[in-house]
Amino acid sequence: MLEIKNIKKSYHTGDFVQQALDNVSLKFRNHEFVAILGPSGSGKTTLLNILGGLDRYDSGDLIINGKSTKKFTDAYWDAYRNNCIGFIFQSYNLITHISVLANVEMSLTLSGISKKERRNKAIEALTKVGLKDHIHKKPNQLSGGQMQRVAIARSLVNNPDIILADEPTGALDSKTSIQIMELIKDISKEKLVIMVTHNEELAKNYASRIVNMKDGKIISDSDEVEKNAISKEYKIRKTKMSFLSALNLSFNNIKTKKGRTFLTALASSIGIIGIALILSLSNGFDIKINEFEQDSLSNMPIIIAEQGISLDEETISAMQEEISNESNYPSNEIISAYQLEETIPVHVNNITNEYYEYIKNIDERLIAGITYGYYTNLNLLVKNNNKVMPLNISNSFIPLPIKDGSYNEYLESNYDLLKGSYPTKSNEILLVVDMKNRISSNLLTSLGFEDEVSFDELLNKEIKFVFNDDYYQKIGNYFTINENLDEIYNNENNITLTISGIVRGKEDKEVLVGNTSGLSYRDDLIDEIINKNAHSEIVKAQQASDFNVLTGEKFDLSKDEDIEKKEQLLNYFGQSKTPAYFYIYPKDFASKENITSYLDEYNENKNDEDKIIYIDQSEILTTLSGSIMDAITIVLIAFSGISLVVSSIMIGIITYISVLERTKEIGILRAIGARKKDITRVFNAETFIIGLSSGLLGILIAYLLTIPVNNIIYKLTDLKGVAILNPIHALILITVSIILTLIGGAIPAKIASKKDPVEALRTE
Repeated sequence: MLEIKNIKKSYHTGDFVQQALDNVSLKFRNHEFVAILGPSGSGKTTLLNILGGLDRYDSGDLIINGKSTKKFTDAYWDAYRNNCIGFIFQSYNLITHISVLANVEMSLTLSGISKKERRNKAIEALTKVGLKDHIHKKPNQLSGGQMQRVAIARSLVNNPDIILADEPTGALDSKTSIQIMELIKDISKEKLVIMVTHNEELAKNYASRIVNMKDGKIISDSDEVEKNAISKEYKIRKTKMSFLSALNLSFNNIKTKKGRTFLTALASSIGIIGIALILSLSNGFDIKINEFEQDSLSNMPIIIAEQGISLDEETISAMQEEISNESNYPSNEIISAYQLEETIPVHVNNITNEYYEYIKNIDERLIAGITYGYYTNLNLLVKNNNKVMPLNISNSFIPLPIKDGSYNEYLESNYDLLKGSYPTKSNEILLVVDMKNRISSNLLTSLGFEDEVSFDELLNKEIKFVFNDDYYQKIGNYFTINENLDEIYNNENNITLTISGIVRGKEDKEVLVGNTSGLSYRDDLIDEIINKNAHSEIVKAQQASDFNVLTGEKFDLSKDEDIEKKEQLLNYFGQSKTPAYFYIYPKDFASKENITSYLDEYNENKNDEDKIIYIDQSEILTTLSGSIMDAITIVLIAFSGISLVVSSIMIGIITYISVLERTKEIGILRAIGARKKDITRVFNAETFIIGLSSGLLGILIAYLLTIPVNNIIYKLTDLKGVAILNPIHALILITVSIILTLIGGAIPAKIASKKDPVEALRTE
């Protein structure tokens, strides 16, 4: 039994209060046809909406089979409308963009009934109202009477206990009205039918009970229900719309606005297109860089020297900052100084006999050759302003890698000659300046200059190398540097070193040699020095002594560390047995990877100070170029990302417009039991479709654009097929497009779910 008890309902407009229902009480039987009569404004439609759960009472109670609805949640009201109530409206309230069959199926969809079962039930209901042959038509292809029959079929399909009809014949002609009323009367034989009408004649002819209303009150009831009437129990099943159903509903709506949807998706795809093209180019350039590595960089040496560079983020950042500086590669012929702390931080390698043996054990199949270099102390003297002074600048002497004995070939391919000529003799040395035309302040001062100097002033500058037997003098059992510098400066045994040229790393090799500066010498100079100094008196004395012949420090040769100290001292004097640096030339790129892995194994489980850091020139180049490419890519993506944000805002606006356009549809769905979250789901499904379309369209256009982009790049650079769209990037961008559109449409979707169903149904 359905019962309303002392129901009151009022509407507030500003300070004005309209009492729609004033203490109304009614009971209804399970099977009867009740007509509620009354003039406009009497409260009959408000009563019907409260009975149907579309509107809420202010006070009183709606009782279903003895159970109060005062504590009903939204979910219970939604389930009540779906399972217990069938609505027949004066204006039909059909969803125009889906078929007749889909309209009737909708309430079954909300009930969670399987596709096959709801299809059969919907066809059965439409057959019952005489519309079997029209199930695939859209509502606007039917007459008024036929649309009302669809509405009746929809109200019956879920087998509700109560049918609520609001002026069901108000928009129909007399003949059609009679047909509809006969149909409703037949329904009342099995169900409770409550019809609101102002047509008294229609009520008397078809209704079994007539209730008259006026000014929000019941003034008469032709067949009032006894107090102890018993009715069967209502079974309320919760409603639920699946995302697939919401998707189908929204897709059908979108099909009615194909042009607008396409333009929306196209506008939203602009950001996706931009990012997809950027990622395509970045991906393509990365591939080209890798190819360049394998084709060109694999033959670059792996350098193991006294000093190594650790490629951590800070070092890479410092190198990038140097490279990007606008003051690089000046055209003037002035050399300036920098402080040593301004240079890239280095790690001091302690190259021992153990490490030398480790290097000799590299798989010979991996290497094209190894160059071993030896260091010895260079006994250098320079005359500045007629005063002879020691030139102690070992850190400023830089051996350059030589392959197959070709010194100048390496120089010419990596350095620009700014002044003078390349060395042709062993005693000719080069002054190497960095990308800013700088050398260390220590070197500049030692050469006799303060802050800066011209190329011409340094060109042909002489430096004297003095052999050990002339540089050191023996006093007792120990040796000391000869104090008579003027005399030994002019010794005929000396080697006169001359700065023959000034060079600077090429701009296209800046990551490899851009920060290099100092004095560069030929290997044959060091060979000549070592060969003679190895037989000097100080070397012989040190070999035979357990003391440091310069300081008198005692060596305990039972200890490895003291043995190492003596070995280092002999190397210093020129009797080198352990190489001071290595240039390892891989056979190919794969070999290089295996060699670096082998070198890394040596450092495992060692303290930082005991590790040997190598310089992989090809790795430096690719790391820096890769970092620069990544930075450029991130910046460009950030700019393109702005358009994605704008697209999200636009999607929100479009969705809100769609909410306004589909307000009545929202009311219809709520009337047949759709929950608030189902309404949200419908509009989320719409934004999902737009986001998916936008992403797919953006990827398609970006892919097509890679064709002309590749043609343009090929004409400008001879690089083929640079722009390559990675399928993983494409999937990620489509996902991003969907997520952003869902975010953009979330607020309008939530607004839609909160719309009052009664107000929504009144929207035209």
